[in-house]
Amino acid sequence: MTDLIKILVGQCKAEDESYLCNYRRNFTSANAKILPADAGPGVYKALWRLFMALIVQITLMMFTIGIKVPSGLLIPSMSIGAIAGRMAGIAVEQLAYHYPHFILFQNECSKADESCVTPGLYAIVGACAFLGGATKMTVSLVVIMFELTGGLTYIVPLMAAAVTAKWVGDAFGKGGIYDAQIELNGYPFLDNKEEFNYTTLASDVMTPRPGEPPLSVLTQEGMSLAEIEQVLKETSFTGYPVVVSHDSQHLVGYVLRRDLQMAISQQRKNHRVSGKSMVYFNQTLPQNPSSSNGALSLRFYKLLDLAPVTITDQTPMETVIDMFRKLGLRITLVTHNGRLLGIITKKDVLRHTYSMNNHESVFT
Repeated sequence: MTDLIKILVGQCKAEDESYLCNYRRNFTSANAKILPADAGPGVYKALWRLFMALIVQITLMMFTIGIKVPSGLLIPSMSIGAIAGRMAGIAVEQLAYHYPHFILFQNECSKADESCVTPGLYAIVGACAFLGGATKMTVSLVVIMFELTGGLTYIVPLMAAAVTAKWVGDAFGKGGIYDAQIELNGYPFLDNKEEFNYTTLASDVMTPRPGEPPLSVLTQEGMSLAEIEQVLKETSFTGYPVVVSHDSQHLVGYVLRRDLQMAISQQRKNHRVSGKSMVYFNQTLPQNPSSSNGALSLRFYKLLDLAPVTITDQTPMETVIDMFRKLGLRITLVTHNGRLLGIITKKDVLRHTYSMNNHESVFT
């Protein structure tokens, strides 16, 4: 595909024998000047093949974008744009040759001793325009194309093509193809450019909602190893809040699932540790731990995050979204006077923003 792009953006020379350069010219030497000429049968055959390649590549790209297989986007987009640009360049070139005194060509193409239309430049601009329309890139795309071509004279048409492609793309919808893939695949991504202009609170978004089962929490003391293993087996959360007791729900900290599993796996190697072993998240063990049958009590205090990110239930969602964006949070705990009320994840935030914008949520 890169070889195809190289051929499409290249200029015809006297020694070229490809169909794209099959013009009715009579060269006296290999260094002869390339003058305007009528297209030969090879050019029309090349145009037909380019048209078929354009249809095939657009069709394939429509399928490959939606599947979760690394199939590339930059090179196919540039290839499609280069094909369309080369075809348009040849069409304009022939119009300028046959109608040199037309109002669009009379100033530059009225002289028969020089070529005023370069199809290769149209291919470069077409590649830039198609890629810019797909990705919504502007300045960075112009810089990339400048690095590829190395010609300062191409900067202006490339800038015009990139900006026009972005305007046309914005008319159909915000965001580029990568933003669409993030949305379709349900990836939890918060765009820093989007604004949240609603007056909802954290209590409107947090989990659990009224009528839902309570949060899966661990107590600071009083739980056996078997009970903690049962919680890990029944749920798949990445972490669990630790509270003083189920009655008070006063937040102590937060423990990650993977840390808890690793610690339990290590302690299980000790023959004195069983399912009846009591687990404590205290800094020191009680003087009379309540383990039965001589089972060894366990202290997982070092696994505990004593300063998890917390917010109150009256925190505006605009502030919560800014915290998720700027701090890179995945979750935050919702409290009221130190008591745990719920939890907000990044998917909860995205689901809420989509519902407020009257969009169908893809985050489940």
